[in-house]
Amino acid sequence: MNDGARADATRVRWTFVLALPGLWVFAVLAWELSWPSSGQLLQLLAAAPAIACAATGRRLCVVMGGACALLALVPFDGAPPIGPGLPARAVNCAAILAVVGASYLMAGRRLRLLRELERAREVAATAQRALLPPLPPRIGTVIPAAVHLSADEGASMGGDLYDVVATRHGVRAVIGDVRGHGLAALATVAAMLGCFREAAHDEPELDGVLRRLERAHARHLAGRDPAVAPGPFAPDAEEFVTVLLLEIAPDGSVRALNCGHPWPYRVAPGVVEPAACGEPLPPLGLFPLPCALETVACGRLTPGHGLLLHTDGAHDARGVDGGFFPLVETVRQFSGARADAVVGGVHDALLRHARGRLTDDVALVMLSAAPPRPDGPAPAGPGRPPAPGAEPRPRTQPPARRLPAPVTAVPDPARVPESRPAHGC
Repeated sequence: MNDGARADATRVRWTFVLALPGLWVFAVLAWELSWPSSGQLLQLLAAAPAIACAATGRRLCVVMGGACALLALVPFDGAPPIGPGLPARAVNCAAILAVVGASYLMAGRRLRLLRELERAREVAATAQRALLPPLPPRIGTVIPAAVHLSADEGASMGGDLYDVVATRHGVRAVIGDVRGHGLAALATVAAMLGCFREAAHDEPELDGVLRRLERAHARHLAGRDPAVAPGPFAPDAEEFVTVLLLEIAPDGSVRALNCGHPWPYRVAPGVVEPAACGEPLPPLGLFPLPCALETVACGRLTPGHGLLLHTDGAHDARGVDGGFFPLVETVRQFSGARADAVVGGVHDALLRHARGRLTDDVALVMLSAAPPRPDGPAPAGPGRPPAPGAEPRPRTQPPARRLPAPVTAVPDPARVPESRPAHGC
């Protein structure tokens, strides 16, 4: 359901909720006028303020309750206002006022709980954005786009992780899947992402990043129970993580290390095929990494082509008929489009297929080749070094400052004394 349809449905629901107390009062009064019951049916007016409080707020509850209490004192059977039926009407009025008071208190508690829930949601959303922030429009030579779907309702994160960073060694990306799903896997996701964001800049080779991730995962498991040493036979050995590491060099060549994760798809106009084949390494946490790690070549990322990284939740999503989600066929419909269009199209198709009911977390990351930047070095300003390969500007001496010509004083003849000959000459 898109935003417009969801807004229309919300507007219709609130219109019905606001009109329901008035319709209830109208129905009770119409019944009493048609078939008088000596005021016994007027006791049902107490439901109107209760409905108003539960659905809207305390202001409408007080207004509706006061109106119903006054209506309960009116003799609709034609009896005199002050007569034998007054005590019964007074009892109805008191009952309505009691219901109004209780509903008013309950509405206040409901509003406080709603405010606390909103604050909790804001805190959770802020924490999740800090753990998995949105990717920038461009990272080095790559244009990324990503989306994450959590199997837990109300959560925007789960057991899937991804990130893309630009380093001096090239653009490096990671995508992984923690055993389990939902909020229970967030601690492992935080440990793995924190380690990757540091190791991706420090390690010159991709295998060094993977070994750092393995050590971080082992420390994370050991920290949960300090008495248990991490290892393949420890009780926490089932807590594994599938990881796919990619490195995109400045020339577009792609290398990968895979630990139990699905291989990415190469996406080109009309073509969707696996970027690599072969048996991946075991997931992190099940067995130690081998001594020698060889990267797998995944071709070259050129303009018009891209790589789609995904978790197994995209393949395993089932529809109402029990069928799996056709990921390759869906991606082929959007091949050749921008990275965000591919991810958005697959995201919408996946939600339609599963009817919004996911049994596992889903992460999708699209990496497209960015167009080359304009040629020419950036102008070197004050405090900015010249671009690599650019010829340094010759330093020119500032022009000499012209000084005004010296002014020679001309003696005034009137003030110059006459020269007299010296005596004795």
